[in-house]
Amino acid sequence: MVKKIITYLIVGLYALMLTSCGFQDWRTAPRHSAGLAPLPEKEPKAVVQVYAARAINWRGWFAVHTWVATKEANANHYTVYQVMGWQLRRTGYSVMIADDIPDRYWYGAKPYIIEELRGAEAAAAIPKIKAAAASYPYNDTYRVWPGPNSNTFVSHIIRNVPELGVELPPHAIGRDWLNGSALSARSETGTGYQVSLLGALGFTAGKAEGLEINILGLTFGVDVASPALKLPFIGRIGVTDKAVGRP
Repeated sequence: MVKKIITYLIVGLYALMLTSCGFQDWRTAPRHSAGLAPLPEKEPKAVVQVYAARAINWRGWFAVHTWVATKEANANHYTVYQVMGWQLRRTGYSVMIADDIPDRYWYGAKPYIIEELRGAEAAAAIPKIKAAAASYPYNDTYRVWPGPNSNTFVSHIIRNVPELGVELPPHAIGRDWLNGSALSARSETGTGYQVSLLGALGFTAGKAEGLEINILGLTFGVDVASPALKLPFIGRIGVTDKAVGRP
């Protein structure tokens, strides 16, 4: 088993190096729609989507950037919620909330959907997402490692919106930074418990998360509910993650 995990890591790292060897200038990197979100004029129902994409340039070897996009019922636009380091340097605030294309390439990296809600469930979640974004306690702070960062922000939203039942991927570094620098809390999906030392060392056990160990921000784990291995750098190997449901 250990040999298989090491093999996966080596192959995954090699693939990442091959795909990331030609770094792009962020100013000219693709930022167009990936075609994953329904067009507002074709979907009158409320929509909530949680996205992830490989981080910019060399950071993409290690981690993903995550964000949340919402569209209220009958709205003609999406609102995107995310944290950006340069936003903090420019304005003094890291949280960025704007009407935007929901499924933009993240500076050359194609996004994928972690979770999607539509209809009544999405409509119920949107006010809670707004409230969670407003209550994020680290709007004046940003650290790439071990957090708080963009993944800490999205994790904060997931923890406070019961309708969102899928945890962030294991290579979303920063997701394990707990509010108030707490040492323990309910797990991200609320189906278990988590112990974390400033996001750099800890473990999680939950019905949705399975078992995870975090060493210096690198997560190793096994998901039983949606069978998969969880590995640093790579993410999940196995079945696509699905919501389990909070108690």
